[in-house]
Amino acid sequence: MDWGMRNRLSKLIQRDGRALFIPIDHGYFQGPTRKLEKPGETIKPLLPYADAIMLTRGILRNCIDPTVDKPIILRVSGGTSMARRDELDQEGQITSVREAIRLNACAVSMSIFVGAPGEHQTLLNFARLVDECEDYGIPTMAVTAVGAELEKRDARYLALASRIAAELGARVVKTYYCEEGFEKVVDGCPVPIVIAGGPKVDSELEVFNWVYDAIQKGAIGVNLGRNIWQHDYPVAMAKAIRAIIHENATPKEAQQVFEETKRATTSG
Repeated sequence: MDWGMRNRLSKLIQRDGRALFIPIDHGYFQGPTRKLEKPGETIKPLLPYADAIMLTRGILRNCIDPTVDKPIILRVSGGTSMARRDELDQEGQITSVREAIRLNACAVSMSIFVGAPGEHQTLLNFARLVDECEDYGIPTMAVTAVGAELEKRDARYLALASRIAAELGARVVKTYYCEEGFEKVVDGCPVPIVIAGGPKVDSELEVFNWVYDAIQKGAIGVNLGRNIWQHDYPVAMAKAIRAIIHENATPKEAQQVFEETKRATTSG
């Protein structure tokens, strides 16, 4: 592996082999998502707890202070929107590798839609992206997207999509957690897996439980957005999840971190 590739990966995946990525790229197809209307303000208090942030070039240029020393995972796929939900799998590459270099991105991410009508094109798009990124030592993260078909989040499908992403050359795979069989997803994927958060859930303990379980079953970390920044206490959530990932905290210990941080926030 070339020095540049190793260097960039070392900024994303920490010395303990773990990673906490916080995405704020949702607006590329959802528009002004709740609590992400002003992305720069949303992410600013969370930056100390993130190992990297994932976003589009427009939000990076317009909302993030260029003096911020935090690795950037640049989303380079898009071209669809929630206005045409049945076409979410028709994404293409919307940002060039040259642009990623210009913006000093540490990695790039692209969605693939295995099993959807757009499967063939999104897989070819990703393969071509890998070819170009490897020339410049830039890691690629494949996002195993399911569009509106949330029922696809079972171990068999996730293992298929994650393995295909790795076969195409992904350096990291972002996929969903599933309660049953997640270890098979990890075992079948020869590159690191980070788990996506999906829709916001009802309780923070529910999040802590599946983050902990995913780590125990081999995931290296998370790429978690809404369950952090849509929470009433986003900093407390970020600190608690970071404790699970980097300090091997149990869900109960993470809940204690959350409660302590919440109290400090409210009393302050």
